[in-house]
Amino acid sequence: MEGVRVLEVAQFTFVPAAGAILADWGADVIKIEHPVRGDTQRGFINMGGFQLDPNRHPLIEHPNRGKRSVGIDVSTPEGQEVLYEIAKTADVFLTNYMPQARQKNKFDIEHIRAVNPNIIYARGSAYGDKGPERLVGGFDGTAFWTRSGVGHALTPEELGGALPQGIPAFGDSIGGMNIAGGISAALFHRERTGEAVEIDVSLLSTAWWAAGASVTQGMETGETMRSLMPGTTTSVNPFMANYQTSDGGTINLCIVSPTGYIRDTWEHLGLPELADDPRFSDVMPLIQNAEEGVRLITEAIAAKPFEYWRRHLKTMKGQWAPFQSLVDLGTDEQAIANDMIVEVEASDGGKPFKVVRGPVQFNHEPLETTRAPQASEHTEIVLMELGLEWDRIEELKDKGAIA
Repeated sequence: MEGVRVLEVAQFTFVPAAGAILADWGADVIKIEHPVRGDTQRGFINMGGFQLDPNRHPLIEHPNRGKRSVGIDVSTPEGQEVLYEIAKTADVFLTNYMPQARQKNKFDIEHIRAVNPNIIYARGSAYGDKGPERLVGGFDGTAFWTRSGVGHALTPEELGGALPQGIPAFGDSIGGMNIAGGISAALFHRERTGEAVEIDVSLLSTAWWAAGASVTQGMETGETMRSLMPGTTTSVNPFMANYQTSDGGTINLCIVSPTGYIRDTWEHLGLPELADDPRFSDVMPLIQNAEEGVRLITEAIAAKPFEYWRRHLKTMKGQWAPFQSLVDLGTDEQAIANDMIVEVEASDGGKPFKVVRGPVQFNHEPLETTRAPQASEHTEIVLMELGLEWDRIEELKDKGAIA
């Protein structure tokens, strides 16, 4: 993406996450923030029940690393003129502001295309840019988790209530990746045809794509899938279930197709005799006797601690995983080996801040990026690059149009 300029007028995580991915890929992403308060998310002091350090802010670093921040009050005519000056040099305009705000502040597609007809205009929304709820806002907790059916599917029916979304900005980050992919396709299309397109991605559509197979099944049958309570299994395949260890850990077996894995699996579970037991030695009898198989595996795994199984099962041919927390992943050898964690300079001058890189890698190269900018940190630099004289910059500052 080197040589591609993205002009981002967006807040929170959903659309800014797309800008972060494009910045990871080499684009020059210019983030427009209010000259006084900046991105509203900078003021968040709590995330998922945890107090946040404003100088080491995950909800700012994750979706904003690698960008430059320019402070513009887009509600003023002077600020809008500066925005248009940047738009003239940009390949992509990226926003998640509501249609009402885009119209009021004159940065909807017709305003931006008036100064740059070849710009790709990308919108992120809660429920889509068409239909009766086009003007309704939302967050991933409403559009991605609650309304989409994802939260319902992941909440066991026996709970008698609804599980809250346990990961802040969960759908936002997935949706941001979708937007970045759409922008990449649009840039390719423009290169091939000369046509600049509009892009729309909603949190609702992001959730439905992520749950697509289950959504399709539901439309086919009218039945909805639900998560099961711990300790419950559908008893179809004993090699596909969660099993508790002696010290309360959990091992997930996920051998979807047991063919070719049966003997090796029983041996690793410490039950080699079952590989020759006609009830468990082939796929069909294994499925027919799944309930008994689950009982035997439950007893075997419950006999030893989590760390034993995590080491011992590394040589097993079938698929499995230790049940880890998000914190555990930070020290996961495989995650580290694949450069899933990136260190950036911390804005408070302290130890480096660790952020998660995007899932796409090129040529196995590690990611090099910079910390998220301070609000309005690069205003003068960017405007001088555009050719604005210092006297005009000072005048705009005095009027409060920029910071």
